[in-house]
Amino acid sequence: MDEQPGVVVTTDTVIVGASAAGLAVGACLRRTDVPFVLLEQAQQVGAAWRRHYERLHLHTSRGLSGLPYWPMPRDYPRYPSRQQVVDYLEQYAAHFQLQPHFEQTVIDVRQGAESWETRTADTCYRSRHLVIATGYTRQPHMPTWPGQEAFAGPVLHSSAYRNGAPFRGGEVLVVGFGNSGGEIAIDLHEHGARPALAVRSAVNVVPRDLLGIPILGWGIALSLFPAPVADFLAAPLLRLSIGDLTRAGLRKLPYGPNTQMREHARIPLLDVGTMRLIRQGQVRLFPGIDHFVPEGVVFTDGRQAHFDAVVLATGYRPALADFLRPAAEVTDAVGVPLVSGSEAALPGLYFCGFYVSPTGMLREIGLEARRIAAAIAAT
Repeated sequence: MDEQPGVVVTTDTVIVGASAAGLAVGACLRRTDVPFVLLEQAQQVGAAWRRHYERLHLHTSRGLSGLPYWPMPRDYPRYPSRQQVVDYLEQYAAHFQLQPHFEQTVIDVRQGAESWETRTADTCYRSRHLVIATGYTRQPHMPTWPGQEAFAGPVLHSSAYRNGAPFRGGEVLVVGFGNSGGEIAIDLHEHGARPALAVRSAVNVVPRDLLGIPILGWGIALSLFPAPVADFLAAPLLRLSIGDLTRAGLRKLPYGPNTQMREHARIPLLDVGTMRLIRQGQVRLFPGIDHFVPEGVVFTDGRQAHFDAVVLATGYRPALADFLRPAAEVTDAVGVPLVSGSEAALPGLYFCGFYVSPTGMLREIGLEARRIAAAIAAT
């Protein structure tokens, strides 16, 4: 028999997570008469952004990255820094008087006969509607390899990486060719380390700006076309701006970045300097890891190299099944929600911020938040 919580709170809507997605839904509901409670397990808003490495900047432009009804400050640069995003989220919460309930870790969510029950250690929140806005970055994905326990150096996930200062003068392998991996390689180089990238699969690479226009602007324009058509139209300009990936030692995917995002939910590398360092020989390339040895790594092509440390830029998992009892009914095989921005298969349940969008994550969050708030207000 389940232990009963000490306090029961009844409201119309519960929002889980007070980073960009949860705050955006809260702000949109503020413009309605719908009462809601916003829960956050950390002590401040924007916890995910606070954890990111120091060098991080938005890969989407300021003008297209503001949340609903409150744009980013005009004195921000085109691509705001991690700290500027954190400051903006704090200002956003204050402007809309969102007042999250902090240090409220959700441990169990179940569907009752007439309401959703969201439980923390000492409180049960009952609501007609539930919005889960915990995002992709809830749980670091930490793959392991044979021999890893015998490796002499540290192996850390990118979520634990702050800057390259501790690695100055060392040989560091970054595993993964996503945006985190590419930018961490740059940061290591700038701090005097000697970085390498382990790239297991074929890739796509896009520039942050194309002909002086942020790539997000191109993504919005090309979203009017089917993904293969968008890739066909963009291909000549991408070849001119990025060059031949195979000559740099990379394998190119057989489809373009629009297809990669829309049909495979994977984000291409948005290049902010990684390709230049690769071509200059400042960042070495290796294939996937086969196994570790005490002094380094043996790769799938048989090569062995010495490394002092390994950074796993291997992404995250939503890990919704950790607290959402009916997760299997509303997520795919890897735990990602089947829909984001509209009502799920279970009545009253919504997810916000889980769609990989070619038009920008923060922009997509804003669109989803508006739709969710409108749907809730209409019921």
